[in-house]
Amino acid sequence: MTRPIRTSECENDCRRVDITERLRELADEEYRAFQSRLVPNVPPERILGVRIPRLRKYAAEIRRGLPAREFIANPRHIYYDENNLHGLLISYEDDYERALKLLDEFLPYVDNWATCDLISPRAIAKHTDILYTQIEKWLDSSHTYTVRFGIDMLIKYYAADRLTIDKLERVASLPHGDYYIDMAAAWYFATAMIWHTQEVLSLLESGQIDEAVRAKTIQKALESYRISDDTKAYLREIRGRA
Repeated sequence: MTRPIRTSECENDCRRVDITERLRELADEEYRAFQSRLVPNVPPERILGVRIPRLRKYAAEIRRGLPAREFIANPRHIYYDENNLHGLLISYEDDYERALKLLDEFLPYVDNWATCDLISPRAIAKHTDILYTQIEKWLDSSHTYTVRFGIDMLIKYYAADRLTIDKLERVASLPHGDYYIDMAAAWYFATAMIWHTQEVLSLLESGQIDEAVRAKTIQKALESYRISDDTKAYLREIRGRA
């Protein structure tokens, strides 16, 4: 078992740390095999197998050091685990404008759903009053995981008290047929249904949602323990309607 780097050590020695080599030391072969099955579009040789709790801890240890700044200055990485670390380092960013800049640099290089869904910049949570303008830009992207990230942020910050009909309709209007975007859209609708049942049901019956997304939304809602039995009964009724 490798000895974890303590924060005080990192402050003194971070310049000498080779991040990729440290990730190799933290890797777990069993977890590598597991991750390979979760992200089949990532070649197995690009997965080291660092468990997320270890990766979070390592990101916290190095985030203020020079190696971390140099690491995120170049968004092109070889390994899946490096991409995950990059996403976590962005998540620790406190400045809103810098977080957006780092996201715009990195998101085009995200190549799988797991890395995409891992990114959650804490600076964003303090600026939800202006965040939606940026989300619109992400949703307009031609890159799968940039769009998915935009939907992720809607799920996180605009599915409950900040939800409006135009946000639901915006996601419903997205081009369909991309599995990872469609799945995120379905998750957004199913999550929004917890607090805004009638609005989402109306959208499901309006014909505005692609059939595959509609079916997946209903499936996710039926699987949720946060959706009422009455709503689930109604969803079963409309499930087969065109």
